[in-house]
Amino acid sequence: MTIDHRIQGSMQVTMSAPTLLILYGSQTGTAQDTAERIGRQAQRRRMQVRVEALDIYNVANLISETLVVFVCSTTGQGDPPDNMKNFWRFVFRKSLPAGSLCRLDYAVLGLGDSSYPRFNFVAKKLHKRLMQLGASVLLPVGLADDQHDLGADGVIDPWITSFWEKVLSLYPPPAGQSPIRDDEPLPPRYVFQFVDDVTENVADRLRVPQQPISPSPTHPFLAKVVFNERVTKASHFQDVRHIEFDITGSSIEFTAGDVVLMRPSNTRENVEQFCQLLRLDPDRQFTLSPTNSATCSIPARLAQPCTVRCLAETFLDIAAVPRRSFFELLATFATDEREREKLAEFSSAQGQDELHSYCNRPRRTALEVLTDFPHTTAELSVDYLLDLFPEIQPRSFSIASSLQAHPNRIQILLAVVQYKTKMYLPRKGLCSSWLASLDPRLGDVFVPLWVKKGSMKFPKDPETPVVMVGPGTGVAPFRAALQERIAQGKTANVLFFGCRSQSKDFYCSAEWEEMVKAGQLTLFTAFSRDQEDKIYVQQRVKEQAVLLWDLIVNKNAYFYIAGNAKQMPTAVCDALKEGFRSQGGMSSSQADEMLVAMERAGRFQSETWS
Repeated sequence: MTIDHRIQGSMQVTMSAPTLLILYGSQTGTAQDTAERIGRQAQRRRMQVRVEALDIYNVANLISETLVVFVCSTTGQGDPPDNMKNFWRFVFRKSLPAGSLCRLDYAVLGLGDSSYPRFNFVAKKLHKRLMQLGASVLLPVGLADDQHDLGADGVIDPWITSFWEKVLSLYPPPAGQSPIRDDEPLPPRYVFQFVDDVTENVADRLRVPQQPISPSPTHPFLAKVVFNERVTKASHFQDVRHIEFDITGSSIEFTAGDVVLMRPSNTRENVEQFCQLLRLDPDRQFTLSPTNSATCSIPARLAQPCTVRCLAETFLDIAAVPRRSFFELLATFATDEREREKLAEFSSAQGQDELHSYCNRPRRTALEVLTDFPHTTAELSVDYLLDLFPEIQPRSFSIASSLQAHPNRIQILLAVVQYKTKMYLPRKGLCSSWLASLDPRLGDVFVPLWVKKGSMKFPKDPETPVVMVGPGTGVAPFRAALQERIAQGKTANVLFFGCRSQSKDFYCSAEWEEMVKAGQLTLFTAFSRDQEDKIYVQQRVKEQAVLLWDLIVNKNAYFYIAGNAKQMPTAVCDALKEGFRSQGGMSSSQADEMLVAMERAGRFQSETWS
């Protein structure tokens, strides 16, 4: 169904603008940022607007909505983001009547990466489902692509332009009402109320009673770090850590393939710089009040009252590379002409190449941007901090241990991110650098964490073989799987592991050796830099075509890939399909179909990251 139902003959029925509802499903914050950007544009057009995460919104109310924009990313192998999964399950209920959303005009904007096989799968599938339920689509689904020459904005910008053309043709603004100018600040979402001495009564009123609940994003478990050691040689270019957390008393349970999540903290140096730039006393306490309680609520995990230091250290993502929306808001505070012109350029669609060169390519942080625009920074109002800086997003890591082998423990393999750009200081990954700095030998250190189900599932039948391809830190979930399977007496295990050098970054080599000796593991290794000709895991997969054909065809084996998403997964799949052709006498199309059939049956699974 389309919006043609609004046209009667040659006469268009004009209606007063309804409240625009913008719902987002976001894993890393990009979809949320885009949704909020559309929300600000609605405010400038003087529309009533609400922006909410899909799982916070009461989906039962969707039946009474009239105008909704869905902004959703696709994660993993075509999965919805974490804050969209409850909505996803609800909207795909078979019991929902076919015409239940007949009042709804909607638009879907998807955020994805075409280097993944299920590009923007969530947006495409949601669009089809909404049409099945009787909703009317305003314009074609937007399929933003990180691989676009201009990045995701290469699709987002023209899509939003088309969206407003369509909406304003259906709901023209009242005569004489002009939009709010782009250079005029919108009201902040929150107002800061500083309190020099918080009385006991106020503290009691704001204190939330502690309840014994399962760890979650809003109530993580404070896990003690009990082990943090480098597992690569000192001469190796990369620092990879084996880190262990004590989860005694947490009630956390997990199985192989599950993921642990944690939110990092900003460094003390960055927090101090932040406070100095904005002339804020880090020990000053404040409470927040939403400017519009109908559309905005206090962030659940932000304490009330809170110190500026706590806000800057644990909540605001001050060391991230800022998005375009950061510059759009910053530009509204500019009083210096040169700074205003530059910020306006970075905010415009035409200035995205310049913004990319200034900010994205060198990985310039928000703090460094504020330093570059001192006059504008001096004009910033504290009330806009939560509009300017996004919330620190949780980072996820494959759990590298089994509860059977290590009760009350979670272990991870962590590659510390650090590299050089044209910036003077090295670029550092916020979470990996933070975790690497936590030294349990110097005193008790704790990390707030929680666990979620992973995308990989392992067979329950003890006779079913598993084949795992996990180069580098991609081996982490397979270490958990091997520990778990061996504890259950499952010994039909094959592992392909690859790294640069046997002597420098062969993770868990002693464990693999013990498993091989005990007859619990068949191991194939590829050390790419230990000889003149580079050898990778895909070559080992190709060499073992006879074994793999027998395991997959005759013994119903499951095949898994985990690791970097750049070239490895595709190369391994190509090697596997070549084995199908050589051993099974298949054509290329038949080999493709066999792999697709394995994936549909859950016998081929992958977990990759960029």
